[in-house]
Amino acid sequence: MSFEAAVLRTPESRFTVEKVLLRTGPAEDEILVRIAGCGMCRTDLAVRGSAGRSPLPAVLGHEGAGIVAETGGPRTGFSEGDHVVLSFDSCGHCPNCLSASPAYCDSFAALNLFGGRTENAERFTDASGEALAPRWFGQSSFAEYAVVPARNAVRVDPDMPVELLGPLGCGFLTGAGAVLNSFRAGPGKTVAVFGAGAVGLAAIMAATASGATTVAVDQHPERLALAERYGATPLPATTSGLSTRIRQLTDGGAHFALDTTAAPALINDALRSLRPTGRLGLVARLHTALPIEPGSLDRGRTISHICEGDAVPGVLIPRLIALWQAGRFPFHELIRTYPLADINEAERDCEAGRVVKPVVVPQERRR
Repeated sequence: MSFEAAVLRTPESRFTVEKVLLRTGPAEDEILVRIAGCGMCRTDLAVRGSAGRSPLPAVLGHEGAGIVAETGGPRTGFSEGDHVVLSFDSCGHCPNCLSASPAYCDSFAALNLFGGRTENAERFTDASGEALAPRWFGQSSFAEYAVVPARNAVRVDPDMPVELLGPLGCGFLTGAGAVLNSFRAGPGKTVAVFGAGAVGLAAIMAATASGATTVAVDQHPERLALAERYGATPLPATTSGLSTRIRQLTDGGAHFALDTTAAPALINDALRSLRPTGRLGLVARLHTALPIEPGSLDRGRTISHICEGDAVPGVLIPRLIALWQAGRFPFHELIRTYPLADINEAERDCEAGRVVKPVVVPQERRR
């Protein structure tokens, strides 16, 4: 079959919307999904700076959602017409996958970032027959269709607005999962969130829904206004004595801090804002060495990286949808949709901070 997809050919080029070819259907453990919408994540855009580690040309996109068009057979557990949210890829048989930690799959980097599954890779080409890189994050969902391992898909209620649900598979899952899974925040706990982008705002929504008290730090007034709307006390990143101010607001220090910025100065502020035995989680990839200032890790404070919100997608995605249905996780308010043809505009708006979460919608007009 042939369909339209957004292809990134070089790190410097823009996306080109073109016809691609899928030469064979789904294997016995795969499903073919007609994409209704796909969120744009900064991990997609980081391919431009990956120094060739993520192969090109490729169809990116890893926050897809849509409707099952075909299955590889009964072992997938899905049927044609099922509505699904797609999440990250994992092998399913390494020790971490078997212990319900698929985000720490032994093959996570290989499957999601550096080439994807190599089985039947030659079946996906551009119109001239040139091979495209194997599936990005198990999806390559900046496209009208995607072939996906069934274990990456989560069935959802067909009455839900499926075109908006894709970001629940990565960005919103990461922020909310850090609060609900990694920190297990709840009433009486305090969470300081550094960076009020898509991941940070999802963390704030989840913290508020859990009953925790939240402080949000960002450099953009409009993002701080959103954070306050979702229940956080806003603090500009330029606040003098930032960590001291957070400790004052949280009665001696936050129980948890989440950094989404990868900025060393803010990471040290986050550590100093913690109370004794507090925990700092990092979700953004560091690109330089991280100097830890003396005293920042004293008194039992800890720091660790959190991948994909420590989530089992089939468990957390339905939980987030239930919170949304109850009016307690209004992620849809962060979304702006773009037709597939306008994917380069979506990228520009994302990079400029004009939109929190762009969602590319094949064959649809802008909402």
